[in-house]
Amino acid sequence: MHAIEVENLSKTFQVRIKEKGMRGSIGALLHPQIRQIKAVDQVSFAVEEGEMLAFIGPNGAGKSTTIKMLTGILCPDGGSVRVRGLDPVKRRKQLAYQIGTVFGQKEQLWTHLTPYDNFRFFGAIYDIPDRETEERIGELAERFALEAFINTPVRNLSLGQRIRCEIVASLIHKPGVLFLDEPTIGLDPVVKENIRGLIRQMNREYHTTILLTSHDVGDIEKLCRRIIIMNAGQIVLDDSMEHLKQYYLSGERREQERNGEIQVHGSHARLHRHEDAESVDSSSMSLEDIIMEIYRAEGRTEVI
Repeated sequence: MHAIEVENLSKTFQVRIKEKGMRGSIGALLHPQIRQIKAVDQVSFAVEEGEMLAFIGPNGAGKSTTIKMLTGILCPDGGSVRVRGLDPVKRRKQLAYQIGTVFGQKEQLWTHLTPYDNFRFFGAIYDIPDRETEERIGELAERFALEAFINTPVRNLSLGQRIRCEIVASLIHKPGVLFLDEPTIGLDPVVKENIRGLIRQMNREYHTTILLTSHDVGDIEKLCRRIIIMNAGQIVLDDSMEHLKQYYLSGERREQERNGEIQVHGSHARLHRHEDAESVDSSSMSLEDIIMEIYRAEGRTEVI
């Protein structure tokens, strides 16, 4: 069963063009020029229940716009979206009870409140009975080791402690799908690994579907089995992590030797192995190198 289904999703923004200086400002008022920017262009993919998917791309690729349409924040211009069987535009309120979000650079917790008070607040927002909220807080506090600071104001917590509390707050209502945006940004290596372990545990024990966006290759490699790469509003690659690492180099070499090694399915590429292909050792190429090569092939060289 699919937790997320996206078909031919599109979104175009209108941006005003203004020349510099006072003359440009006046001209923009009298004779406005509008430029059409296609942020998302005919994107299609599906995510299975319980899957952990890395959804990445360079800045401006269309990732955030896509996620905003998946969560009902933006309305698409075309195509269809189903998250847990719900249309995010038509049934946004019902969808809010089915999904959770964690943004590493944006706080959803009230910093003057303790984590416990925040969790009680979120339980009330999601219409969870008090007794069930208390049981849920106790369960999650134990699993995420929050007992030592659950009654400390959030503003006094370390970044790693706050991220753990952010994840717990997003799980209070038992969402089926969790959107994680840079969940380990700014954390030291030890705390990053702890957060990754908690995410794996959450996925394993609660069977939560996770869509992860991150510029940290460690998050992608250690958490996800499948990766989608976007660029210029389109999906340029959708493949398993194992397949990507095993066959990228050989696919690149075969492309130079004959046509058709990288086959196109819809709007994105998938790497394929041929029976007669010579074996190429790609073990020396890191995942970050592979992703950078894909970005370069698409005309983007920004560091992820």
